[in-house]
Amino acid sequence: MSKQTSNRTGNRKSVAVFVGLLVLLGCTQALLDKQAPQGELVNAPAFEVDPLWPKPLPNHWLLGMTIGVWVDEQDHVWIIHRSSATLNANERGAEVDPPTGECCRGAPPVLVFDQAGNLVRHWGGPGQGYEWPQSNHGIFVDYKGNVWIGGNGEKDAHVLKFTKEGKFLMQVGRLGNNKGSNDLENFGRVAKIFVDAKTNEAFIADGYGNRRVAVLDADTGKMKRYWGAYGNRPQDGPLAPFNPDAPPSQQFRNPVHCSDVSNDGLVYVCDRQANRMQVFTKDGKFVKEQWYARRSLSEGSVWDVAFSRDPEQRYIFMADGRNQKVRIILRETLEELTNFGDGGRQPGQFFGVHSIATDSKGNLYTTETYEGKRLQKFVYKGMRQVRRTQGVVWPAQ
Repeated sequence: MSKQTSNRTGNRKSVAVFVGLLVLLGCTQALLDKQAPQGELVNAPAFEVDPLWPKPLPNHWLLGMTIGVWVDEQDHVWIIHRSSATLNANERGAEVDPPTGECCRGAPPVLVFDQAGNLVRHWGGPGQGYEWPQSNHGIFVDYKGNVWIGGNGEKDAHVLKFTKEGKFLMQVGRLGNNKGSNDLENFGRVAKIFVDAKTNEAFIADGYGNRRVAVLDADTGKMKRYWGAYGNRPQDGPLAPFNPDAPPSQQFRNPVHCSDVSNDGLVYVCDRQANRMQVFTKDGKFVKEQWYARRSLSEGSVWDVAFSRDPEQRYIFMADGRNQKVRIILRETLEELTNFGDGGRQPGQFFGVHSIATDSKGNLYTTETYEGKRLQKFVYKGMRQVRRTQGVVWPAQ
């Protein structure tokens, strides 16, 4: 036998062995899949992470703790983050004195991205005529194109309103002036603002210091009403440590982290550390409540909500930064249908998933606080049969 014939024979044997190994691996994986618990299948909105969105920031810019997201009428994605205040000296080496290297520096606090992931606008920070929050928190773009910002710093007792270009319009409350949950002029470390287009009212999740939802005239800033858990008058006294087996607290725990209004006029409030969402009319009448991951401790499980974009807003998408998941909830019954995500730093995983928003196409956007420090996009893939617990929703190959 010639050397060339021998080589061809050896190559054929190698290919056969390789194919055999692939078949064996495929059979093994199929057996493992069959043996692994699959979980009940449900029909629900399905998503896949887009690992290439957004595009890299210019100017050696980095995100700090990213604690707010909203999508405007143009499907532009607005975020707010804490920039250099939450970056260590090694991360912001280009802006320390003296610089330790070419990279990097904190990006401006307000950043805006288009659907392709391009950065199209940036602004924010201290300026003339207003008090920038010690620790900005939450961003909302209203139906008139105004941008609202809160703050949860120790002395933050106010909310700010700007144009989309960053021109200052209004401040409600004053830095350091919080007088508690029954104060009609100031706030207590606001988490989020939501402006209802039907009534031109701003619903304030108030907050990290106070224990209420406060409602303002969105033009004048005058407070019109407020309420606490179950529609009670809020009280600021000490609460017993959270116990999932104890009767529910008659007061909100801190923080009151969201107060978003649905198309049919219901207000969904995130009582974060109590692991519950309470639902009210816009006048503060209690309607119903539900708990999620009820035995969660520490930061709690109910961080933020966003509604699906169908007219009925059939689904609620809930950010759970304690358990590193997005929960998909049937709005009518408040039943959790499924969830996705897991702890980690790769695309589709979370480290402190904090805020959530939807665009007109049904895509989801999330931001992460702590050391997560990022914005992610999850592409809507239509209604599908999915597991109750999906894990990381990586793109299908």
